[in-house]
Amino acid sequence: MAKIADKYFKVNPWKIIEEGFDKEHNQAAESIFSLGNEYMGVRGYFEEGYSGKGLTGSYFNGIYAGAKLGEDGYKGVVNETEFMVNAVNWLSTRITIDSENLDLYVSSIEDYKRVLDMQNGLLTRSFVWTTKSGKKTKAVFERFLSMNQVHIGVQRIRLTPLNYSGNIEIKMEADFGILHQMHKKNYWKVLHKNAEPDFFEIAAETVGTHKYLYSGSRIWCDGSYTVSDQEEEKKIGKQLIIAAKEKEAVSVIRITWNDEKKDAEGNRKHIENAEYEELLNETADWWKNVWEHSDIVIDGDDENQQGIRFCIFQMMQTYHGANPGNNIGAKGLTGEAYNGNAFWDTETYCLPFFVFNNLEAARNLLMFRYRTLEEAKKRAADLDCRGAFYPIATISGKECCNLWQHASLQLQASTAVAYGIWFYEKMSNDKAFLKEYGAEMLVEISRMLATRGDWSADGKYYGYYCVMGPDEFQMMVNHNCYTNFMGKFTMKYTIDTLEELCKEDAQAYKELVNKLSIDESEIADWHTKAEHMLIPRDDEHKLYEQHDGFFKLPHVDVDKIPVEEFPLYHHWSYDRIYRNDMIKQPDVLMFMLMFNHMFSEEELKVNYEYYEPRCIHESSLSPSVHSILASQLKKKEEAYSFFRFATRMDLDNYNRNGDEGLHTTSIAAAWMNIIYGFGGMRSDGDILELSPTIPQGWKGYQFRITCRNCVLKVQVEKDCVKAGLLEGSRLELKIYGKDYALTQQTETIEIPKEWK
Repeated sequence: MAKIADKYFKVNPWKIIEEGFDKEHNQAAESIFSLGNEYMGVRGYFEEGYSGKGLTGSYFNGIYAGAKLGEDGYKGVVNETEFMVNAVNWLSTRITIDSENLDLYVSSIEDYKRVLDMQNGLLTRSFVWTTKSGKKTKAVFERFLSMNQVHIGVQRIRLTPLNYSGNIEIKMEADFGILHQMHKKNYWKVLHKNAEPDFFEIAAETVGTHKYLYSGSRIWCDGSYTVSDQEEEKKIGKQLIIAAKEKEAVSVIRITWNDEKKDAEGNRKHIENAEYEELLNETADWWKNVWEHSDIVIDGDDENQQGIRFCIFQMMQTYHGANPGNNIGAKGLTGEAYNGNAFWDTETYCLPFFVFNNLEAARNLLMFRYRTLEEAKKRAADLDCRGAFYPIATISGKECCNLWQHASLQLQASTAVAYGIWFYEKMSNDKAFLKEYGAEMLVEISRMLATRGDWSADGKYYGYYCVMGPDEFQMMVNHNCYTNFMGKFTMKYTIDTLEELCKEDAQAYKELVNKLSIDESEIADWHTKAEHMLIPRDDEHKLYEQHDGFFKLPHVDVDKIPVEEFPLYHHWSYDRIYRNDMIKQPDVLMFMLMFNHMFSEEELKVNYEYYEPRCIHESSLSPSVHSILASQLKKKEEAYSFFRFATRMDLDNYNRNGDEGLHTTSIAAAWMNIIYGFGGMRSDGDILELSPTIPQGWKGYQFRITCRNCVLKVQVEKDCVKAGLLEGSRLELKIYGKDYALTQQTETIEIPKEWK
């Protein structure tokens, strides 16, 4: 694999540490030091302002703007889009000494250090600033987002004059005037501003989409100061002139409440009695609970210990099920790339993480799809299909991608929703969800699949023509293997679900049939098309063909592509990418992982060894799938190599695009990399299975998952596996193919020779 690490951050098992300020790494570091609590997120930008390259990014889940993409064109081609909009900069601060503004791009600083503590969610930055007049000031900035009260954000600034006494000016504002970086526009109209002695507030709404946002802040200062109001068109705040004394620290605290409710009086009450330490302790306790239930411990590999905890930390920051109306954007709340849109990654990569760490959050992710079902039905009609065609990129449920080759040709968002329903119901046994919501989605998706495909000229096979599968380096292909496989799975699962519902709850089945006007001939049609689905395969070699004609494409040696040419989309002409057998991300291997029990080890080996050398991993989702399958095939060195790439994708900026935001959904894949890879977990069979291995060089590792109301702890050592429950009474599963009923008494199991 041609990509190499750009190592910058210090290695620490619980912290992300930046020592010394490097302007060249600033934008990527902004992404790494992002904070979020699902409701809101802020990049690690410098609140005091920065005149170099950077992105002052403050985002709120579900707050978006829209834009026209041109005149009406061909039917089915999107001409409007929606995107997560850059919102209020509630951290905005300006610090001035002797008329000189603090700006790390030009100011003289030393002893710079920034630390993100993943045990409590606190981000701290410190340095010594020397003004042109020779005054030295130690500055310490702290910020965190409350995980319990997700509307609250907290900031503390401590300033210590080291060689002088004198005035320090601090201006704190709420600023709705920030430009959206991608569109170079501001999308906010201010509706209300108000200032009181220790408080200021502002409210605005987005232009066009009319999304309302309120921001109110209270300020405390423990020094001697005077204060005045500051107001501009889209800003309001306070200016404090602090009479600072040599070697005496002075602190300024801002606690902010952000909310989309139009209740200024009610909003401000939430922070009237708020206290810094109390809020920090609450958030630390929240994180303590996360680590008690979801931590992964690696003994003997500090880099990947840091990496995997960073992945878990960011997943929990991005989403924990606080609002069923939210989804997970590809960059979470860390940047504007992908416009804040959610993709099919949610159900295929993120959902497993939440199923085994926060089941309510998993259910809420699927509820987003149910609540946007009507939009998916409209999209299907636009594409001349019945049923529901879920968008490839969305915030509100509408298709936001105007690249027709993606928006119109990719069916995997729809089949991923079906897969997500299957996976969630299988692991949760939540029959109520399936009956009330899941079955309806499945019917509408199957209707789309039954009208989007077609029969071969000889009438023997059904399948999908002119599609784009998960490998986005191949478009307008026929019979993409993943697409056909998932289409077959979805229609069969829908039929099975309806049959079970009819058997278990005849009244609910009758109501569903009447609501959706389902008849027996339609179900029979799904059955016929599923049974005759073409799955391209070389039977002699047990090799699945990614799509019709893939085996005849010109070959490219991906290891000979210079690292300077990544990402390829930025350096290769668009059409050049499509003219060979190079793969962006796993396609055949993807469904072989998702439905692992359906394939023999020989089939897995043949397909892995054919497709892995052709994969360039231009998608951040790719390395983990390869690592998991390499572990299963006992290719230990390959598995570990891909694992390192996965866990430290962002920390070491492998794709050289860390400035755009974190690869949030691939972070979930890195978690799968440990649990499904080295842990050998498989969840697609009749019972949960584990077949743990241990990478060479590790002394041991342990992980925790929540399953069927039990918290399972698995500890893997060189020669044995220790497994037992931390919570719950009994969990049935297989370990190395043998049945166990685990309790809170630890079982010790010797690792079989073939797995060592």
